[in-house]
Amino acid sequence: MILKKATLPELDNKNITTPPASIFELPEKVLQFGTGVLLRGLPDYFIDKANRQGIFNGRIVVVKSTAGSASAFDEQDNLYTLHIKGIENGEKVEEDIICSAVSRVLSAASHWAEILDCARNPEMEIVISNTTEVGIQLVEEDINQQPPASFPGKLLAFLYERYKAFNGSAEYAMVIVPTELIVGNGSKLKSIVLELARFNGLSEEFIEWLEFNKFCDSLVDRIVPGKPDKSLYQSLEEQTGYHDELRIMSEVYRLWAIEGDSEAASKLSFAQADKGVIIAPDIEIYRELKLRLLNGTHTLSCGAAFLAGFQTVKNAMDNEVMETFISKTMKSDIAPAIPYDVSKEQAEEFSNIVLDRFKNPHIEHLWHSITLNYSAKLNMRVVPVLLNYYKKFNQVPRHIAAGFAAYILFTRPVKEEDGVFYGKFNGEYYKINDDKAGKLLEKWNQYEGDDLVNSVLSDTALWDTDLTSLPGFAAAVTQNMEQIVEQGVLKTISE
Repeated sequence: MILKKATLPELDNKNITTPPASIFELPEKVLQFGTGVLLRGLPDYFIDKANRQGIFNGRIVVVKSTAGSASAFDEQDNLYTLHIKGIENGEKVEEDIICSAVSRVLSAASHWAEILDCARNPEMEIVISNTTEVGIQLVEEDINQQPPASFPGKLLAFLYERYKAFNGSAEYAMVIVPTELIVGNGSKLKSIVLELARFNGLSEEFIEWLEFNKFCDSLVDRIVPGKPDKSLYQSLEEQTGYHDELRIMSEVYRLWAIEGDSEAASKLSFAQADKGVIIAPDIEIYRELKLRLLNGTHTLSCGAAFLAGFQTVKNAMDNEVMETFISKTMKSDIAPAIPYDVSKEQAEEFSNIVLDRFKNPHIEHLWHSITLNYSAKLNMRVVPVLLNYYKKFNQVPRHIAAGFAAYILFTRPVKEEDGVFYGKFNGEYYKINDDKAGKLLEKWNQYEGDDLVNSVLSDTALWDTDLTSLPGFAAAVTQNMEQIVEQGVLKTISE
């Protein structure tokens, strides 16, 4: 049995949340650029949940810009199953939902006229996108193409069509919420659209109308790995009792922070259905919490966890010593020194959420993958915290020092092949996916011991500052390195 509207009454699994028939009659209120799993697992999930609660009462027209068929969506009446698995407040959570927020999927290449027709729909209010970070780029092009090549070009063509359809009325301006993972995504998209409008010679009246449209910066956070692997997929097919080519998985945690005012919030009413949607005049605190407590802890722990022999984050969290180190890195060293006005209660609450996420048995997050661009991540995510820690406490943050020691050991290249550097652990080579690996090799070849540590930490090309100026930090990193080499990671961090 294939999942579709006609087969919904035949489902006999009471544990699956199914859509009421009334949802299929709701008007189209959202235009979404992108069919990816993050959109389906986060924004579309929120809209679907709100519709089932009778709050938002609107469905989504999805624009598929990439090559490939949308036949799976057509065959399943745009329904798909979202399997949510993880830990929340220390408790195991499992939920299976048939999502019904999407009304149709249109190919930009073959259905451009229908997409422009959506601009003439007075009930359309919102544009959502996730076209990857590369998608929000200026391409100087004619927006009269069928369709324009770039996402900003398509968006501008849509908005221009709407402007003409409603005679420039501010009442029909849109709320535009990109979810691409770049800081200031809404602001950047707006600047590109304005520049492209001038490139196309569009009228000043239209450009003034664009200002009525609200381009909202946003931050999304949810791990949505996508389609389950073959064995898990077969298991879920048997468990649910139907075939679903579009089924995806996600963790429990969800966050969509949107920078907007009360007018934007009135159109984004689906936010009322779930605490994971936050609409606020300033969302920087949520970016800081994620960047420092989640990303920063990952970065400080990845080298140590890898050199301790752990493959995944969950494996490490199952070890008492490693779990304690990760928790204390987050709560004792990072949380008190976040370079933003964050209350102790906010940091504690977010830290506990992150630790639950790290323990999720359904997410296979490899430590080696987290070491990608290790040096740059340390500089961006951790160095500001380290500097603020010294500013506030004027002493060595012990777990950060251990994290830096593990970084220097992990990024020691022992061979190079075709421009790729490799380290060695337990007799096996591993890739060092870091554009600073060549520089670090030079240091390893030239120095050792505390001279090596001083050379790395004082390199302003790595850290934009001289970290040896921090009292006691270089000595603590050296001591941790020596201990890790002599007695291993676990014994070192347990002390």
